[in-house]
Amino acid sequence: MKKAVHFGAGNIGRGFIGEILFENGFEITFVDVNAQIIDALNERGSYEIEIAEEGQRHIIISGVRGINNSTHPEEVVAAIAEADLVTTAIGPNILPFIASLIAQGIEARQQADNQQALDILACENMIGGSSFLHEEVKKHLSEAGTAFAEAHIGFPNAAVDRIVPAQSHEDPLFVVVEPFNEWVVESQAMKNPELKLAKVHYEADLEPFIERKLFSVNSGHATSAYTGAYFGAQTILEALKMPIVKTKVEAVLAEIRSLLMAKWGFEEEALKDYHNIIISRFENPFIVDDVARVARTPIRKLGYDERFIRPIRELRERGLSYDALLQTVHYIFEYEDETDAQSVELQEMQAQEPLASVIEKVTGVSDQVLVAELIAAIEEK
Repeated sequence: MKKAVHFGAGNIGRGFIGEILFENGFEITFVDVNAQIIDALNERGSYEIEIAEEGQRHIIISGVRGINNSTHPEEVVAAIAEADLVTTAIGPNILPFIASLIAQGIEARQQADNQQALDILACENMIGGSSFLHEEVKKHLSEAGTAFAEAHIGFPNAAVDRIVPAQSHEDPLFVVVEPFNEWVVESQAMKNPELKLAKVHYEADLEPFIERKLFSVNSGHATSAYTGAYFGAQTILEALKMPIVKTKVEAVLAEIRSLLMAKWGFEEEALKDYHNIIISRFENPFIVDDVARVARTPIRKLGYDERFIRPIRELRERGLSYDALLQTVHYIFEYEDETDAQSVELQEMQAQEPLASVIEKVTGVSDQVLVAELIAAIEEK
């Protein structure tokens, strides 16, 4: 049986990546620091997911085990040494913290003379996640390990899309997921192109698909949350039942379409269909997705290459409209959640510093014309 090592035993890891790996006949080793989840995986060797649709069918995922990387890092290294595939779904900020373990696993493969090609896929909500992880891993490799990795280890970028809402169950392994899922992998960067997964799409040039997902799903979802919060909604479904919120989300997606068409040549009707599907996913009545979950970490979401500022910059470069995106930035700056550290920090920054300084610090934008436009949008009542 093929062996996969997956970093991140959270809801995305179990409810999306784990399901695909299981359906492709892999034995899955989940790596995480959550002792409760790791212990439960080892006790039962399986878990259950529910599909949030009519009938709410259940799927049993078996052939799984767990390793706690904080207490047994050597077991993680040994697992990587004999793995056929390595994947992650831990969050972009955590990738540097697993780089050393992956590097040790690569060098263990070298020492064992395991020359089977291995691909390592960072399945994160970011552009170039695997490339970023590769750079972090290289910091921990010896000269010989670097040469071995260049020859035998691939880091193809990936784009993943599935809504897994915040949830709590008596069973710590049970997870509810939406029916839709999409996983696209950059085929030209693979070291083991013979190992391709069913239900995963492979594209030579991944960037158009990553940006289509990031700017459509992530920007649209976050717009639903921040706009919904501004108008008093507690859940995404409640937000999109408000005509004013839905209209604003549709306006943002229209601007995203204009960028994707201008930049990548996507066809307008195909994008309209894609965006209509996205909105219908947000409106799934079987998923209760809290506005607070989707809106968390607003400072990260305002980053220079993130889901709002990057499309604004690129639309501006092409002379295309970005008024709806600017208005969403206004809602983000208005957003308050005392349980979210970044929301609190953003509000404190606005209270203590000039707005132009806050904008430049948070967004990384230095173009003073765009800074002025952002100020005008944020200060608009």
